[in-house]
Amino acid sequence: MSDKSMKTEKALPVILRQEVVAQSRLFRVEALQLRFSNGEERVYERIPGGNRHAVMIVPVLNNDTLLLIREYAAGTHTYELGFPKGLVDAGETDEEAANRELQEEIGMAAGALTFMKQVSLAPGFMNAKMAIFMAHDLYPQQLAGDEPEELEVVPWPLHDAEALLDHPQFHEARSVAALLLFLRQSRQESPSAQQD
Repeated sequence: MSDKSMKTEKALPVILRQEVVAQSRLFRVEALQLRFSNGEERVYERIPGGNRHAVMIVPVLNNDTLLLIREYAAGTHTYELGFPKGLVDAGETDEEAANRELQEEIGMAAGALTFMKQVSLAPGFMNAKMAIFMAHDLYPQQLAGDEPEELEVVPWPLHDAEALLDHPQFHEARSVAALLLFLRQSRQESPSAQQD
């Protein structure tokens, strides 16, 4: 698809009515009555996220090992394997949040962080955004986190990173996206790719 075809902008639907239809400790659900440019009207529901967003980090230890975490996921009521992640606190940059989350979740800080991409999660329902980083030059440094139990740090050999895609506990979409971004970045940075 060319850039030219992507530049055609449609008028956004007009919000005719907006109301909170449900609220919990964690989420607020809004109903939006919308009128589209063709005159059609529909009601959409969304979970507004405000200005908060999150980070995910692919930690690379000694250029040969990825560090993952295994933690409880209430949505699936299982233990899941993925990369360290968390919300960006007020006043923090994405990079500061990424380094803090590394220290809280795997007990390491990063000497270098490389931004890979910002992704969204279910944009049909929410405006949540996540910045994905690769972390290098790791060194031991621990911060207290807010998890109810100690997270299990799982080392994974870098030469076998693609095998994670087949691991039954590694299926959370943001972690899969982070791994694919990391694999692409690694190929671009490899000496053989630079010689081509």
